[in-house]
Amino acid sequence: MEHINQTTPIRFILLGLSDVPQLRVVYFFAFLMMHAVTLSGNILLIIVVTMTPKLHTPMYFFLSNLSIIDISFSCTIVPKILMNTLSMDKSISFLECAIQMYVHMVLGAAESILLAVMAYDRFVAICRPLRYKSIMNNRFCIYLVVMAWSVGFTNSFILVLPTLTLPFCGSIHVNHFFCEIPPFLLMSCVDTRLNEIRIYIMAAIIVMSSFLLTVMSYVHIVTTILKIHSLKGRYKVFSTCASHLTVVTLYYGTIMFMYIRPHSTYYHTMDKIVSLLYTAVTPMLNPFIYSMRNKDFKGSINNLNKQAKIASSLLVAFYKILGRLWEFLPIHLEKHL
Repeated sequence: MEHINQTTPIRFILLGLSDVPQLRVVYFFAFLMMHAVTLSGNILLIIVVTMTPKLHTPMYFFLSNLSIIDISFSCTIVPKILMNTLSMDKSISFLECAIQMYVHMVLGAAESILLAVMAYDRFVAICRPLRYKSIMNNRFCIYLVVMAWSVGFTNSFILVLPTLTLPFCGSIHVNHFFCEIPPFLLMSCVDTRLNEIRIYIMAAIIVMSSFLLTVMSYVHIVTTILKIHSLKGRYKVFSTCASHLTVVTLYYGTIMFMYIRPHSTYYHTMDKIVSLLYTAVTPMLNPFIYSMRNKDFKGSINNLNKQAKIASSLLVAFYKILGRLWEFLPIHLEKHL
């Protein structure tokens, strides 16, 4: 069995989603469409929140940070997939792979914490409405976001570095479409149980604690909602949480499947599909899930659209005036020369 020296630069071969040549063009356009929708949807959300004072609230502050994470997820994973899908060279350098793995793990942990923070925000808004502004003040919100990103960077350092220092013997073919920890553990020629234990510990600390905090928040929320006598009132209050609950279900379900189970039971096709869900599909859907039934957000988009139309009309009028002046000036100068 060939042994690859870890001290020399090496390249890995990403096998991708499928080895069927006829599907390459289909996958290329599917990923291109997802990437375009992800970027446009999340950037629009950030712009609308930034430009609308009415949306300068904790919920939209956290949502803007979630959009930044989703954009980063897509930009870290999808461009390389697009390149490899149509290219004959499906290799990725050790450095590229390390960066991709590190950033991906940072974003995954940060999103887990942020979703729990958003659940806590909904808990305070519904169960402690009179104290909401004093509890969820600007300073505390910034602290929570900084904490989410800090946990992400710490988690990535603890898990990625030991994975990349493993000896990779024999094949350098990664049966995945990007550099993720589980397939790399299978590629190593040494016992990786210590690496798996690290993953379980970090998953228990970050993913499970975030999930439990989210569940506890929603238990209190549901209890409070059930105390409301009016069915219309219950629906109105619960509708403020429905979008977040949908995103939480999608995200935690896929993350737990990938990282909280024995890595000896690595199912190549299923794991690729699950990874695809939380790295490409969920980031694309998040802005639409949050804005679809949100009247404030829709109203803000309509207002900005009206302002844009007014601005474009004024710009057209300004250019028409400039055009008239451009036509008038030569005639006026000829008369005085």
